Amino acid sequence: MGLLDILLGRTKPVGADLDRLFALPSAAVTLEAAAGFTPTGQGAVCFATVEGAAFEQSHREVQALLDADSDRDGPPVELRQDDYGYSWLVSRRSPDQLSVLVNDLHAVNSQMEVNGFGPQLLCSLAGFEGRSGRRLALVYLYKRGTFYPFAPLPDGTERRDNPLELQVRAALSDDLRLEPDLGRWFPVWGAPGL
Repeated sequence: MGLLDILLGRTKPVGADLDRLFALPSAAVTLEAAAGFTPTGQGAVCFATVEGAAFEQSHREVQALLDADSDRDGPPVELRQDDYGYSWLVSRRSPDQLSVLVNDLHAVNSQMEVNGFGPQLLCSLAGFEGRSGRRLALVYLYKRGTFYPFAPLPDGTERRDNPLELQVRAALSDDLRLEPDLGRWFPVWGAPGL
């Protein structure tokens, strides 16, 4: 950042810090105590798809890396596309293996970065479920290095439970670096892993 940036009031964007993902297991304990949500064992990494052999090779490497885990007792890592054209690499573990799921998410993000596809990374999420079957995701914004809660209403419409999201924000403020700009709490409708 140069002198001209300072004079014009420009700030350097916050960079990704993938190690923040490792705070999710302790945040899950707080989330369960405060709001009754427990991990589902599902998580996903979202990225903008790029055409080309290098990207396909990188995707295959990431998938092979995670599928090689001999402790994986569920389905293999799965690549899915959403209705908006974004790709999601979905990992499923048992609900009591949140720290292993976080390792999966971290490995996907790290491998994409190493292969030069960091700019295509958008977000990662870990799914949670309430006692009444309600769904919630803790979403990590790659380019901001922050988290936010996403709580769709259970009625099947594309509407959010804003009071629940704000309750979760208050509960997790000491556990996670939360996104302060509510305008960046983007909905992830139909996200696999949620």
